[in-house]
Amino acid sequence: MALADPVRREIVARLSRGDATVNELAEPFAITKQAVSKHIQVLEHAGLVTRSRDAQRRPVHLDAAALERLTAWIDQYRLLAEGRYRRLDALLENQASAQARGSAQTPRSGEQ
Repeated sequence: MALADPVRREIVARLSRGDATVNELAEPFAITKQAVSKHIQVLEHAGLVTRSRDAQRRPVHLDAAALERLTAWIDQYRLLAEGRYRRLDALLENQASAQARGSAQTPRSGEQ
């Protein structure tokens, strides 16, 4: 759910290049800083980002290990889906080949 929103995905993409403040994260969006903060809270609850305090600055950090675990989980399902598609492709190819062989062996009208 945390990565279902395109704004949150953009925030994660930006944080993958380095830490940033809410103001820095809000720059490219036509939404309020409060809305960006709410998006960050969703990412925090999912364990993908953390915040710290550096004097007056409160940078947001991407938890690379959490993102790696998420990527591994997604890859697991991607591989399953790819395997199913490969099996479906093979089945459809076999059916098309069988139909082609069947139509080549069936005499057309007037060819007897």
